[in-house]
Amino acid sequence: MTNPIDTRSLLDQMRALASAARTLPAWGEQAPKGEFAQVLRASLAAVNGLQEKASGMAEAFERGEPGVSLAEVTLAREKAGLAFQAALQVRNKLVSAYQDIMNMPI
Repeated sequence: MTNPIDTRSLLDQMRALASAARTLPAWGEQAPKGEFAQVLRASLAAVNGLQEKASGMAEAFERGEPGVSLAEVTLAREKAGLAFQAALQVRNKLVSAYQDIMNMPI
């Protein structure tokens, strides 16, 4: 038996994400200062957190715990997948930039 989608909870999550997005710097604006390694580490930790949350929700759904719907599990897995794909694209750009720098004549 699947749990019905809690529309109020989903709406609250969407509002929270929208308010969090408003605090991000606009395109072309200066991002908060910090070492690149710290920012990268924090981003990777966030991706890892999303993946762990999705796995935990999937396991809870498989055990049949109340309060965990298939829709919530699917959304958590999609969020984790998108975050991982974004991290992978950043990695690809970093490798490409490194290769370009290494191939520059001295």
